[in-house]
Amino acid sequence: MRIIAGDFRGRRFTPPADNWPTRPTTDIAKEGLFNILTNRIDFEDTKMLDLFGGSGSHTYEALSRGCRDITYVDRFAPAIKYTAGILGELGMTDFVQLHRKDALRFVEKSTDRFDYIFAGPPYGMPRLDEIPSLVAQSHLSTVNGLFVLEHNANHDFAQSEGFVEERSYGGTRFSFFHMSVSK
Repeated sequence: MRIIAGDFRGRRFTPPADNWPTRPTTDIAKEGLFNILTNRIDFEDTKMLDLFGGSGSHTYEALSRGCRDITYVDRFAPAIKYTAGILGELGMTDFVQLHRKDALRFVEKSTDRFDYIFAGPPYGMPRLDEIPSLVAQSHLSTVNGLFVLEHNANHDFAQSEGFVEERSYGGTRFSFFHMSVSK
């Protein structure tokens, strides 16, 4: 895995994912997503939430592009430890809050608000189809916040509240949602 662009462009990292319950986003899919995001959000002024943070790839990419207010959530302790180590190597520990929590419980309980929310859950997660409505009903998004959900072809969110579009990169799909109402 590598960081695609920004201050840490080209930096490679290899999480010990063989025994992890995570599925890192491919570099091709991540590059496609961040090409879109770069035209939609200003990372330097964005408060970001990375749900199901896993290896931290999405967090590192956002940091590399100037985001300095990130909340990372994952329940798998080795992933959090690994991410903390990479953040230390990058000198970015002050800009990321790491939370060892179930992502869906975080969505239900958090009182913070975010401009950009990314969720990369396990594709086989039983409640994956509920995630857009949980985020829409939560207090997490700022007015006109952007939410992106990574999933595979087994899921279709075109009828979900706030759905804008879907982009496909091989077997990876990203559904984009605008959260137009602040709660």
